[in-house]
Amino acid sequence: MITVSGVELRAGARLLLSDLSFTVSPGDRIGLVGRNGAGKTTLMTALAGQTGQTGQTGASGLAAGRIVRTGPVGFLAQDSRAADPTVTVTDRILSARGLDRALRTLRAAEAAMADAGGRAALDRAMNAYARAEAAFQAGGGYAAEAEAARVAAGLGLPERVMGEPVGTLSGGQRRRVELARILFAGQGGTLLLDEPTNHLDTGSIAWLRGFLQGHQGGLVVISHDTGLLADVVNRVFHLDATRATIDIHNTGWRTYLTQRDAAERRRARERANAERKAATLHAQADRMKARSATAVTARSMARRADRMLAELEPARRTEKTARIRLPEPAPCGRMPLGAISLAKSYGDHRVLDGVDLAVDRGSRLVVLGPNGAGKTTLLRLLAGSETPDAGRVVRGHGLRLGYFAQEHDTLAADRTVRQNLAAAAPHLTDGEARQVLGAFLFTGDDADKPASVLSGGEKTRLALAGLVHSGANVLLLDEPTNNLDPASREEVLSAVGSYPGAIVMVTHDEGVVDALRPDRVLLLPDADEDLWSDEYRELVTLA
Repeated sequence: MITVSGVELRAGARLLLSDLSFTVSPGDRIGLVGRNGAGKTTLMTALAGQTGQTGQTGASGLAAGRIVRTGPVGFLAQDSRAADPTVTVTDRILSARGLDRALRTLRAAEAAMADAGGRAALDRAMNAYARAEAAFQAGGGYAAEAEAARVAAGLGLPERVMGEPVGTLSGGQRRRVELARILFAGQGGTLLLDEPTNHLDTGSIAWLRGFLQGHQGGLVVISHDTGLLADVVNRVFHLDATRATIDIHNTGWRTYLTQRDAAERRRARERANAERKAATLHAQADRMKARSATAVTARSMARRADRMLAELEPARRTEKTARIRLPEPAPCGRMPLGAISLAKSYGDHRVLDGVDLAVDRGSRLVVLGPNGAGKTTLLRLLAGSETPDAGRVVRGHGLRLGYFAQEHDTLAADRTVRQNLAAAAPHLTDGEARQVLGAFLFTGDDADKPASVLSGGEKTRLALAGLVHSGANVLLLDEPTNNLDPASREEVLSAVGSYPGAIVMVTHDEGVVDALRPDRVLLLPDADEDLWSDEYRELVTLA
């Protein structure tokens, strides 16, 4: 279904992966794992046939080798957005099999029959309807339409949104629509899914696991959801950023972890034994080399010790971790941010209605609610990225806002990494900017890569880097741990836990809520505010 031969991937001048050769066959469910920046998203994009030209400055993509695809391939990118926000949810999902056009033609033929004035017009309309129905049935017909509805429901899309334009949905709902479209398109082909559980609640994740377990085609998935990997994958591909290689393990996730830990312990024992023996040989050689009678033997012993060390597997270098920190907040008044009767609608759908909010200095508020309840919309209104239909945002004395957007809207795709940081922190000198970027694992030529080619995890790190020197005393954080590897996620949790300013947080991550230690909770869509208690914790993953 997908054959990879001698592939080399680069990000600008930097080598990501080299000499890759493998196949993705029916029944293969491959977990693609590795640290942020190792090349997972670049490889996935190459498998989908959507690579950039590596000759362009900072671009990522296929530099050598061949990738051959046979059969249908469905690709869910990390930053997946519908091409046309005016199409309905149903049409967007059906478009994966071309059924959206057939269904619109069928509906138009039905309307023409109802409006026909006379026998001749009715005959023409009936003939048109017959042709439209035949084309619709050829693509799967009403059974396919019902299947699309089942996939959408499984991913938590309520029936009421199926006829709504995609552009009116929340970011989490749009992500679900794109995932539903890819799964609906599957039909035994190859699914390439980059962080498919982002924005999904626990029920939808459970449904997705069952769907993927039953998928008969190929599957390649990038996910930091270890539960999904444990339940679904039967092969693990580990991308080693320090060696620019891929380690292929034809086992499930749990067996892979067991074998990986055992191999690390074995390598440690072998290296310790070899170093001990080599040290003994070198010590003996040092004692013998001063005497001419034993000098030759001493050199032989030293060479033997050196060979003993050279034959060991190279020690794996510890992969770097981003040193993520949050800004030192500037002084501000007692209530730096508030909202009075905020309301916002998209089309006929009222997303927020009468939200009142007071964010005190140093307070910690978590916003919970189902997808589509208006969580991201609220943060966008507070940040000034959108204008409310009614009500107003109150900016208190000394307010400095820092906004981390779920869809990385604060980053300019056509600007480089360094330019994006300069826009967020213009007072930094070039040397200071490079130090900040280095702390967030952007080194060398990485600074000149356009933001458009970054992976989701890299975009998250860049957006957080822009907050460091902002002096923000109120942070609006919308899913800040999405797309991060475990080590980087732990850095974010530590930074959130130690930040002394005020935080308004939207998250599905229970660990982030534990680190935040919220004092209040806002429940949407009803806009009920309450003191935080652990009883609300079970709502986090359902939000």
